[in-house]
Amino acid sequence: MLEIVTAHEPAVRLGAFIGVAVLVGLWQTLAPRRPARSSVLWRWSNNFAITLLNTLMLRLLFPLLAVGLAAIAAERGWGLLNIIDIPFPLALLVALIVQDLVIYAQHVMFHHVGLFWRFHKMHHADIDFDLSTGVRFHPVEIALSMLIKLAVVLLLGPPVVAVILFEVILSSLALFNHANAGLPPRLDRIIRKIIVTPDMHRVHHSVIRAEHDSNFGFNLACWDYLFRTYRAAPEAGHEGMTIGLDAYQENRRQSLLWMLLLPFRRG
Repeated sequence: MLEIVTAHEPAVRLGAFIGVAVLVGLWQTLAPRRPARSSVLWRWSNNFAITLLNTLMLRLLFPLLAVGLAAIAAERGWGLLNIIDIPFPLALLVALIVQDLVIYAQHVMFHHVGLFWRFHKMHHADIDFDLSTGVRFHPVEIALSMLIKLAVVLLLGPPVVAVILFEVILSSLALFNHANAGLPPRLDRIIRKIIVTPDMHRVHHSVIRAEHDSNFGFNLACWDYLFRTYRAAPEAGHEGMTIGLDAYQENRRQSLLWMLLLPFRRG
């Protein structure tokens, strides 16, 4: 099974992305948590266009992505997990957990370091919250994130399959926890003890600064509990909260060009 995942990495990642996007799209269409404030067609066209642009950019700027570097690291014995002798299942588990912790730490950094926030705020400027928000990231942020991932691969030496599985998990849960939908309250309280749910992550997209500087996790919920960045719910409730950033509430037609130029605007 793991050999199949490794041998067909692009197809596995694309298939998982499309499959999860369809399921989450159906879920939020049949049971939306909040009414849309802007045109869904317009937002999806531009938000998914930025995803396509990011994919092409990564292939051009980083011909050696994290998966390829992990394969080279394994061949040459680079990285901690390629130096120490531990069982493969344990190495796989450690690699998945460490990669997730790094993504959490990166997310916190992108909020609190001004230069990085200029690019990350494009993700938060969306005035609605649905699965397309989960793929809306500025190309510069995606490039910086890839550099961090490459550094982690070099230092940690994760198994190739761990890098592939983590990318599949990351993209799938980003779609899930940005869904304009909600789990039954009792089920949500149970699941959010393990992974980030839509109601848990939606707080992070509140217009209130103290709320959008909380709930940084994308996959495992434990980091927010451990580092005390967890907030249970928005002050105004999920139906009453305002999504986005104060400065961009009136920009309802956020085009692809508008998003790309946002970090370079004043304010």
